[in-house]
Amino acid sequence: MQFLREQLDKVEPLFEKGGKLEKLYPLYEATDTFLFTPGHKTASGPHVRDAVDLKKTMITVVLALIPATLWGMFNAGYHAMHAANPDVVLSTMGAGQYVEALLRGAWAFLPMYIVTVAVGGLLEAAFAMVRKHEINEGFLVTSLLFPLTLPPSMPLWQVAIGIAFGVIIGKEIFGGTGMNILNPALTARIFLYFAYPAQI
Repeated sequence: MQFLREQLDKVEPLFEKGGKLEKLYPLYEATDTFLFTPGHKTASGPHVRDAVDLKKTMITVVLALIPATLWGMFNAGYHAMHAANPDVVLSTMGAGQYVEALLRGAWAFLPMYIVTVAVGGLLEAAFAMVRKHEINEGFLVTSLLFPLTLPPSMPLWQVAIGIAFGVIIGKEIFGGTGMNILNPALTARIFLYFAYPAQI
């Protein structure tokens, strides 16, 4: 880890004010704080002095979502198996069928998740660069929640449009993390509900 820390410190001047890659500072900062704990602390004011910051809180929420994500994938796979063969029921499934259900569900969930991370992440990065602020980890939560609310058969292009709407209208138009009055994942879901009701 020391080698990685040294490499990040070595390229940091390129991203700071006046550096060649100044406009890409939010991407550098996101990478740095994702890998290492930020070095700055509150010096004064009535703030709680604690090691828990927004980044750690969001990572905790992402970790808490992992069981729900696994259950969502299993559930989608199980219902697909049951639709194909009504004799497949939870009470009579063997270990191999549980794994098959999880893999079937992952086959439906993961492409939606990848599209959500790619499109939403690019929009988050673009807004961070334009506004010259950090990329917040709040999107990691949104990127997990949004595909979990969608049916497994949702077309990927609609997933992309939905998350773009959710990030822009549900979050960035209000100023970003902490200033939005709408949940971006649910805003995206509501948009798809009204724009493409047949697929929802």
